[in-house]
Amino acid sequence: MTLFLGLAAMIWGIGRLMRMPSGTRWGLIALLYVAIVLAHLVMPEGAGVRVAFGGDAKPWLIVGVLLATALTYRVGLRKLRAAAAMRAVAPEPPREGSFSPVELERYARHIFLREIGGSGQNALRDAKVLVIGAGGLGSPVLLYLAGAGVGTIGVIDADVVDNSNLQRQVLHSDNDIGRPKVQSAVDRMIGLNPFVTVRPYNQRFSRANAEALIAEYDLVLDGTDNFETRYLVNEICVKLGKPLISGALSQWEGQVSLFDPANGTPCYQCIFPEAPAAHLAPSCAEAGVVGPLPGIIGSIMATEAVKHITGAGQTLRGRMLIHDALYAETRNITLKPRGDCPVCGAEKDV
Repeated sequence: MTLFLGLAAMIWGIGRLMRMPSGTRWGLIALLYVAIVLAHLVMPEGAGVRVAFGGDAKPWLIVGVLLATALTYRVGLRKLRAAAAMRAVAPEPPREGSFSPVELERYARHIFLREIGGSGQNALRDAKVLVIGAGGLGSPVLLYLAGAGVGTIGVIDADVVDNSNLQRQVLHSDNDIGRPKVQSAVDRMIGLNPFVTVRPYNQRFSRANAEALIAEYDLVLDGTDNFETRYLVNEICVKLGKPLISGALSQWEGQVSLFDPANGTPCYQCIFPEAPAAHLAPSCAEAGVVGPLPGIIGSIMATEAVKHITGAGQTLRGRMLIHDALYAETRNITLKPRGDCPVCGAEKDV
């Protein structure tokens, strides 16, 4: 057993260095276990491999039964939790009338703000917001939108929680490793505010589902980490006339803007006509990212959503905020539409 544990630890360590998903590493350890059991069952007594691993198959079979029972229990428990969560967040008809006393107490700090007040909190309750991605940026966005009382929040993500996510994706916990991110998101958001409706979409955002999905919402927040998806989100938002709050980050720097061509501002592709070469814009997995940065940028995105919905203050419509966390510097730049933009420009139909 000691030899097995040593080999399992070596497999886990090498897999971690190679950035293998935890599921793959567990699969390799399971294959090692199966190989040991087969060696005991097939090889003659006294064979070197059998001796090295105890010489008897019975203890290994007992361990296998115990582990299988525990795994079955864990999988069943997760399915029950997921089913309960889905029932808890089934879409409900919009509520009308005044807030309950519990809600009034919960949202009091918003209602006291003259820029939001009761009418603004009502607007938040009536709003439908779609968040694309439940990762680094999606984590603070989803938590703060739920806390703020946004009535209907959609979240789409096809990934599962991985150990490497937890350095920055505060929506998830260690116990969520291996679970779909949207299920983890539902648990945290409903746990934070049971008065909101959360619609989880455990699927990849693609051209096949993009238009039908975005059409159901008033506002879209994009927290994805690849240009292909960002361009697709922008294209569909422009087509349907939906405002888009887009955030991006890398290493120590992040940026946020509100793209709303229906109201005279540029779209995402006006500012980024084409994706940069891969080596010029490496992913967070390749280049790294400081843990709190997604929290800073995601919180700004959530604040922009609250301002846009309630009409408070001046949003980042037509401007881009750039934050450099390494030197604690923040600046704003003005953005202008491009007439030759293939998505929203005046020449797109020529």
